[in-house]
Amino acid sequence: MLGNTYGRLFRVTACGESYGDALMVIVDGVPAGLSICDADIQKELDLRRPGQSPIDSPRMETDQVKIVAGLLEGKTTGAPIGMVIYNVDRHDIHVQQYKDVKDLIRPGHAEYTFFVKYGEFADWCGAGRASGRETCMRVAAGALAKIILQSEGIEVVGYTKSCMGIEAKPMSFDEIKAKKHSNMIICPDEEAGEKMIQKVLEIKDEGETAGGIVEIIARGVPAGLGEPVFDKLSACIAHGLMSIGAVKGLEFGAGFEVGCMKGSECNDIPYLDENGKVRFKTNKAGGFLGGISTGEDLVMRIAVKPTPTVSVDQMTVDMEAREEKMLGAITRRDPTLLARLIPVAESMVAMTILDHLMMWRGYDSVQKFEHKW
Repeated sequence: MLGNTYGRLFRVTACGESYGDALMVIVDGVPAGLSICDADIQKELDLRRPGQSPIDSPRMETDQVKIVAGLLEGKTTGAPIGMVIYNVDRHDIHVQQYKDVKDLIRPGHAEYTFFVKYGEFADWCGAGRASGRETCMRVAAGALAKIILQSEGIEVVGYTKSCMGIEAKPMSFDEIKAKKHSNMIICPDEEAGEKMIQKVLEIKDEGETAGGIVEIIARGVPAGLGEPVFDKLSACIAHGLMSIGAVKGLEFGAGFEVGCMKGSECNDIPYLDENGKVRFKTNKAGGFLGGISTGEDLVMRIAVKPTPTVSVDQMTVDMEAREEKMLGAITRRDPTLLARLIPVAESMVAMTILDHLMMWRGYDSVQKFEHKW
């Protein structure tokens, strides 16, 4: 299997499956001299951990992280950081549930494509590497990226923008940051958040699951990050966010609304602020021009699909018997993925920004160009 490494200078390599012994990650590019401990990573993982509310999976994983490499007396050494999380809630009854249907294509899951690629050797237990369980290690690596970005004055904040057509009202960055954890669906608009929760619970009672939209905002990103053409910052962020299994759509700034605009309506007009710095009166571009950061907030929204496991009978195909069959899923699932996916999305954005910051700083130190702006 290829494709388990992300980034160039801040480089993350992860492994582990849904029902394997453990999940692990190695992070290259962490500067020496940082003070970090397990608790710094754990607080981010606790935001993704299942079994904490009626709108997430009942799987009772502790997600306790252990830093096993790259530290000496509480300080990073410059060596790769290694972290491990052991799976603890993987009982025989749950394994048997997957074994009973291992030859059936679960609609919305990756059984078919994994079978095409890996044949009879594909991991059928809990979707294996295709499971959302692998995102633990994205969050662990993202926690490191956030710590480094914080020292640069860069923050990445995600929240539930909408769920099943119920939308949060527009709010300032500071309001979002202060109020996003006021409810279990991570929506800063408390009234809309409660409506979202009730809608998800209604759908859960039907044996169904709910989708929605998550917005991520990165503040404090300096202008100039991103490489023209193939490695635009926006393109690399798109790569990171679209690599999350449940994400089916992405837009930056005004997004698909630009298809209904005239050029003058779409353009963000520049001006000079009181310090003589270039700013923009609007941010329809989402903080990017030519794929390079402008210094304005990076704003992006992702469409999160409903959890594909439902308690509604669906027709499928038995890959071994080569015949159509009825499937009634009984395994554990999240009624909605929104709240638990937010720290994953924040992590992918944080890792990408840090990677580009390190690339730009390195390149710029060699070109020795005087930046007048």
